[in-house]
Amino acid sequence: MNKLAAAQSQSDGDEAAPHRIAAEAADAAASRMVARVRLLMIISGLTTLIAIAAVVSVVGYRVFRAGGAAATAEGIIVLPKGARVVGSSLADDRIVVTLDIGGATEIRTFDAKTLKETGRIRFATEP
Repeated sequence: MNKLAAAQSQSDGDEAAPHRIAAEAADAAASRMVARVRLLMIISGLTTLIAIAAVVSVVGYRVFRAGGAAATAEGIIVLPKGARVVGSSLADDRIVVTLDIGGATEIRTFDAKTLKETGRIRFATEP
């Protein structure tokens, strides 16, 4: 009876062996795929961290570099009699002021730090 049970268990083991080998091969392939996905996720995460560090570095550099340029200028700019300010804007380190002087349009530019006049453009109509 022992011989019969041993022979039967041996024959069951022989039939299950190919399935077991296939399952182990599938597990090995799945574990290789998981390892590859982990590696790609690590590379992606490191790339993202480097990109964020670069952006933060550039923003910090620009903030600290511009810190000394925040000087305030105070003064009085004398305009001709009857002149009216039509508009003003800030361009780079210049203040641009558009004036209406007796019907003629004039643009004056001033240095933002010193308030000294750096340019003047007059517009006139042809007679």
